[in-house]
Amino acid sequence: MTAPASRTTTPLQPARPPLRLVVVPTPQPPLEDERRPVRLLLPGVTAPRRLYRPGPRPLSGVTAARFEDDFGPTWSQRSELPDARDTGRRVITLTLEAMAGRRPLTQLQPMTSVGVFAALSGGRRPAWCADGTAPLIVGPVHVCEPVDGVAEVTAVARRGGRAHAVAARLEGIDGRWRCTALQIG
Repeated sequence: MTAPASRTTTPLQPARPPLRLVVVPTPQPPLEDERRPVRLLLPGVTAPRRLYRPGPRPLSGVTAARFEDDFGPTWSQRSELPDARDTGRRVITLTLEAMAGRRPLTQLQPMTSVGVFAALSGGRRPAWCADGTAPLIVGPVHVCEPVDGVAEVTAVARRGGRAHAVAARLEGIDGRWRCTALQIG
């Protein structure tokens, strides 16, 4: 005789919730399309994009030590920077003297970004800067600080009875001002 087959019972498993996709943002630099273009120095001259991009500006009062903070350029707060008016006058005067051929262009390299220096060295000189022997006179420098660690300076340069506008954007990087955009009119 054969024994009847016994029924084995399996315990009921709890129902699993459905799977869902969770997108986790990663701290990556923006794509090339999302980068803001470097302003042009002179008409018809394009500047390459910057080789480095400092990290986000530090929040005031919050200091979190990270491994990445020890390397590369960092943003500086206004309290860590010298006077923007003096630096703006110096940048504008040195740039115009270099454009006039009275000063080597390499003297501008420490105080300008890579894109601005490339545009200055590869671009053509404005005719009013290069021609003539009349002295260059830079008028009063006006400063506007829209954000902590950023200064926008403007001045009027006169030469041979004509006036020309000059504007520059200075950003505080590594405790000093660096010119990241320059417009010579």
